[in-house]
Amino acid sequence: MNLSSSISSQSLAINEREAPLICFSHLRWDFVLQRPQHLMARFAKQRAVFFFEEYIPTDHHLAYFEIHPFEGTTVKSIRPRVPHWWNAAERNLALSRLLDEFLAMSGARRPILWFYTPAMYEFARHIDAAAVIYDCMDELANFRFAPDRMKDMEAALMARADVVFTGGYSLYEAKCKQHSNIHPFPSGVDVDHFHQARQRVVEPADQQAISGPKLGYYGVIDERLDLELIASLAAARPDYSFIFIGPIAKIAPEDLPRAQNIHYLGQKHYGELPAYVSGWDAALMPFALNGSTQFISPTKTPEYLAAGRPVISTAIKDVIRHYGEVEGVFIASDPQHFAQACDDALLLARSGNAWWKPVDQMLEGSSWDKTFLAMEGLVDGVISSTGFAHMQAAKGTSRKTAASKPIILGEVVGVPGL
Repeated sequence: MNLSSSISSQSLAINEREAPLICFSHLRWDFVLQRPQHLMARFAKQRAVFFFEEYIPTDHHLAYFEIHPFEGTTVKSIRPRVPHWWNAAERNLALSRLLDEFLAMSGARRPILWFYTPAMYEFARHIDAAAVIYDCMDELANFRFAPDRMKDMEAALMARADVVFTGGYSLYEAKCKQHSNIHPFPSGVDVDHFHQARQRVVEPADQQAISGPKLGYYGVIDERLDLELIASLAAARPDYSFIFIGPIAKIAPEDLPRAQNIHYLGQKHYGELPAYVSGWDAALMPFALNGSTQFISPTKTPEYLAAGRPVISTAIKDVIRHYGEVEGVFIASDPQHFAQACDDALLLARSGNAWWKPVDQMLEGSSWDKTFLAMEGLVDGVISSTGFAHMQAAKGTSRKTAASKPIILGEVVGVPGL
């Protein structure tokens, strides 16, 4: 490689390290703050980040999208709306056109494409990208209401992806032979945020009225929870209060177990969680052992520990792997042992805080900042390699780029009916 081509490739790599990032997610930005929000908020400090969400059915006769800004971040959500009567082919064609419209309007050239679901790759596969990233948080094909073709969609995305991340080691082991550049990244923890729960701040009013001992769970309430376990636990320990915080998804509210000592407090903001956890004596992870939990690596495990609360969990593989020997984590294989583990966790909580020290030492390597920096290094590496390949392919040809246009917040852009 001669000097001029070396300089050109370096310049291209520098430019593309500032390329906008489009994150395709089945989870909405303002639903529950978890892995996508932690990572994208950090990427947004160095580049424009757009969060392209799952489409919303509409009664309107054409497809269009909305741009939503949010307080406290420069990340903007792109929310497509598609007529509810269109079939899958019509819908994907419309979404592809909407994506093209957005790229033209924003002036984004060769963006980074980051996927949390393979289903959205179908309408984005034609985009010329600086890099394609697949951050596989879960085995979505095993989730309720997943598309029948999810595994085929994932195979297509894996074939195109420059780098693949997984949300835990079990998921990595299941997929490591499917890609040559794949890396396990269990979710991180915002230690300082959850340390606030150790200060015994004033409990929110809706929880303060609940008598103790209090054992709590926060997160999405869906098919991953063992509802029968929760019901039997409440019956076995009538003097304990079991608190559940979070939105209900993919299960009917009437199917939730009900008892005088089970309390559903609804969805709370991420910033409120330490105040709620401060009033708990222990934290729960009553996950069902099924296809949807086979490969999960729950973010809430290190969050609960950072909050200084003993954790009682069912036998989730990655929880056993990473926390099975940690004092303060109790793993139970059936309802009877789960109830006994709750008793043991409460005894530990009342014995003092000596068990916090080894937990805090373990959590030092689990920050979101460290997770982000490691991912960023891998992304920069693939941008450099794909950027040079793109320069070589385009050498000797002229390329015209559209003038950059400012994004007008709240502007709605539509695609005519098919």
